[in-house]
Amino acid sequence: MDLKKTDAPVTTTTIDRNQFDEPTQNIYEAISIVSKRAVQINSEIKKELIEKLEEFATYSDSLEEIFENKEQIEVSKFYEKLPKPHALAVQEWLEDNIYHRNTEKEA
Repeated sequence: MDLKKTDAPVTTTTIDRNQFDEPTQNIYEAISIVSKRAVQINSEIKKELIEKLEEFATYSDSLEEIFENKEQIEVSKFYEKLPKPHALAVQEWLEDNIYHRNTEKEA
């Protein structure tokens, strides 16, 4: 997932309910699908952030030595400015980029 090229809003926006639940015809099912995708996105972002911060990590035995690592601060600021995982998931849902199926209907 390329976070720099996303069109997801950073702030809260209003979405037409009819457009949101159109693929499933059930608002609760649509919200459930989007929330599960948001959890996936959140774990991906968290994993990526931890990997990038580990590159710049410095390990010391003393708790008294605290200093700023500018690379870590820049990486953290970048991730703070990103849209939230739920906004990314909603954007994917509206663009029909989330695959979903209902196994109860298939049986």
